Amino acid sequence: MASFLTIFIIILSSLQFLMFPSHSAVFTVDLGSESLKVAVVNLKPGQIPISVAINEMSKRKSPALVSFNSGDRLLAEEAAGLVARYPQNVFSQIRDLVGKPYDFATKYLDSLYLPFEVERDSRGAVSFKVDNGNGTVYYSPEELVAMVLSYAVSLAEFHSKIPIKDAVITVPPYFGQSERKGIIQAAKLAGINVLSLINEHSGAALQYGIDKDFSNETRHVIFYDMGSGSTYAALVYFSAYKSKEYGKTVSVNQFQVKDVRWNPELGGQNMEMRLVEYFANEFNAQIGNGIDVRKFPKSMAKLKKQVKRTKEILSANTAAPISVESLHGEIDFRSTITREKFEELCGDIWEKSLLPVKEVIENSGLSVDQIYAVELIGGATRVPKLQAKLQEFLGRKELDRHLDADEAIVLGAALHAANISDGIKLNRKLGMVDGSVYGFVYELNGPDISKDESSRQLLVPRMKKLPSKMFRSVNHNKDFEVSLAYESENQLPPGVSSPQIAQYQISGLTDASEKYSSRNLSSPIKANIHFSLSRSGVLSLDRADAVIETKEWVEVPKKNLTIENSTISSNLSNEAGATNSSEESKENLQTGSGSSKTSNISTKEQNATEPATERKLKKRTFRVPLKIVEKITGPGVSLSKEFLAEAKGRLEALDKKDAERKRTAELKNNLEGYIYTTKEKIETLEEFERVSTAEERQSFIEKLDQVQDWLYMDGEDANADEFQERLDTLKAVGDPIFFRLKELTARPLEVEKAHKYLGELKQIVQDWKTKKSWLPKERVDEVLGDAEKLKKWLDEKETEQKKASLFSTPVFTSDEVYLKVLVLENKVSSINRIPKPKPKTQKPVKNETESGGQKTDNSSSTSSDSSSSPNDKSANNSNGSSDETVDDKTEVHDEL
Repeated sequence: MASFLTIFIIILSSLQFLMFPSHSAVFTVDLGSESLKVAVVNLKPGQIPISVAINEMSKRKSPALVSFNSGDRLLAEEAAGLVARYPQNVFSQIRDLVGKPYDFATKYLDSLYLPFEVERDSRGAVSFKVDNGNGTVYYSPEELVAMVLSYAVSLAEFHSKIPIKDAVITVPPYFGQSERKGIIQAAKLAGINVLSLINEHSGAALQYGIDKDFSNETRHVIFYDMGSGSTYAALVYFSAYKSKEYGKTVSVNQFQVKDVRWNPELGGQNMEMRLVEYFANEFNAQIGNGIDVRKFPKSMAKLKKQVKRTKEILSANTAAPISVESLHGEIDFRSTITREKFEELCGDIWEKSLLPVKEVIENSGLSVDQIYAVELIGGATRVPKLQAKLQEFLGRKELDRHLDADEAIVLGAALHAANISDGIKLNRKLGMVDGSVYGFVYELNGPDISKDESSRQLLVPRMKKLPSKMFRSVNHNKDFEVSLAYESENQLPPGVSSPQIAQYQISGLTDASEKYSSRNLSSPIKANIHFSLSRSGVLSLDRADAVIETKEWVEVPKKNLTIENSTISSNLSNEAGATNSSEESKENLQTGSGSSKTSNISTKEQNATEPATERKLKKRTFRVPLKIVEKITGPGVSLSKEFLAEAKGRLEALDKKDAERKRTAELKNNLEGYIYTTKEKIETLEEFERVSTAEERQSFIEKLDQVQDWLYMDGEDANADEFQERLDTLKAVGDPIFFRLKELTARPLEVEKAHKYLGELKQIVQDWKTKKSWLPKERVDEVLGDAEKLKKWLDEKETEQKKASLFSTPVFTSDEVYLKVLVLENKVSSINRIPKPKPKTQKPVKNETESGGQKTDNSSSTSSDSSSSPNDKSANNSNGSSDETVDDKTEVHDEL
């Protein structure tokens, strides 16, 4: 019977698999300075198409933290619990350190009192020193970001219950080339296929416009985002255009990012650090003795953690307390601060916060009144004073807060992911036109290239559409170099001191020029250079070709002039000539066969004497691919293939170790929980004594105690397999007892349900006889027979069970009763669904008042019909089917 149950479950599982076919999903990551959010696009039936994934703490936002402690790596919420105790081992702000120079990174970390041990790597970037339990290891910012992104993958896959690798990742608009390349490399290390990076303001604009209609109006909307570490304002223009879909004209919404202005060093952290400095001074004054709490990393970590809570309280209250236990040594710190004092401490921040909005409006040429809305996003925009300053500048009583300040970006990015993914299509459409917030120039260097305006030209103007492809042609015949740089030295990404992005050595042009120099060149040799600006905002030189154009005499087949050819050429020359040629050809065609043969022979003789080819001057173009070697120096250098392979191996080893650690912790908890719950049941449940002997219970309790003692002594350092082994040993003793305990109540309940159903079945069969007389008698008798067999089986098993001891294995189980009743119920249901047969229709009897002659005619006619019935029937069927086909086509056409 157990095997029958197993087969039944397998069948149900197979049916479920067939009902839900394979499907694809994508996810997005809103990667911030302090936290991350993950959204999943999954069109599986029964699920919300786009939803935010929650973490193990049931939170929609997770800390972007990586920690190493006692040889273990901890991520997100697990790492957050160690910040106050081991601040030097919990790495934060790692997104903002990707692609940054060492000096900038160390200055940034010091400003936030982050006591990480860092060193300068070979690229001139920062690397983090970590003790992994087996020695010292150095991790790049890309590797740490990859660890955070791998955590995001686990959240997405747990949320969707399927593996996901395709993703869109958000980045701040001010991220430059080195930062964007670094984030993409980090994602690859995490095993993510990056469909695209998306600027944060574009994600917010997508979320804003997806449910609106702009067919009758256009809007200029500013998205103002103040996060933890940066602030920007983006001006976006919303409109609509007409498009054809299935033969109908529809209106499709779209938006274009007009301008973006930012301050990468202004955010909610600046406000928090003002409070940290204020309370640090107050604590130093309280304890005296020349002690400065800023010199103690643990103390500052505790203080910063409480300050964040205090700032959040001040957003909703006019005053807030702060309490830090054992801030320094055994000394506690308690104080209060008013909102007025907080606003005074941040006085200069309020004016700086307005600059991105002022700049984006001034550069747009619009007035404040022409701005339809100013949407606030980002956690720091909840501060009342900031909102008041924006209202004052904009002259508005209310600001626009239609979007979720925390989740608008990640949800909008999810729409973008669905739009560019191959496997997912959403019904809603919203066109997106974003642009590069930086302009780029290219410069040529090499022999015989003069340094003038022609050698340095604008390649990508600011706000050029993403993605784009560019093409430049250079008249040159020797190898040269191409440099890419930011357009303006006054507008560089944070931490970047030099505008140069990359340098490319292009070779092969000299060799190609020497090879073709002896040819008859129709124009100077040139090089075509192809650039691209990807959807992620990454600029690259894709390929270069040498182009050589020549004029050469070549032998070509000579065209034979036939009668038809001469006629055609005459038609092309002039109208009069065409008429004459036409008339002459007609005359020739009207002559006898003898003259025609003579003409053919003479034509062949003429062709034999003339040459088969002729020389013509032809223009030829040769394209030779040129070799490109990329040369980048500084922190913007991409990680080498060798380093990436090594880093990939290290991350996979960490992932494997984390999985084993979590499995060990889970099995340990399972073993500990089993011991406690089992002991409690033995002590409290009276039924336990009914299904087990005193010897069984005593032996079981002794084994539980033995494993419990081992668990808290030798088991502290045990591995997962050891915990599983001891759990299996205990269950081997306990499971039979608990099974008998379950059956003690479950079996009588199922038996009662079975008898009740058998009683109901009698009434069902009686109703069939009176109300459904068309049901097959053999099917009804079969059900009655099965019911009688079930009743007999139940009586026999109940009798045997009463004779058996409760300490032994049950004679029959509740599952067996349930399955037998289920089979009978299915038979009854199948019979109950048999429809009532349709009544037979009789043909109307003809009136026999006609004459005998008419009868004869009728009979002969009938005879004729019957003799030809096969053909007629086929013809009728053919006609009928033809008519039906036409009707079907007409209906389909009408639907289309």
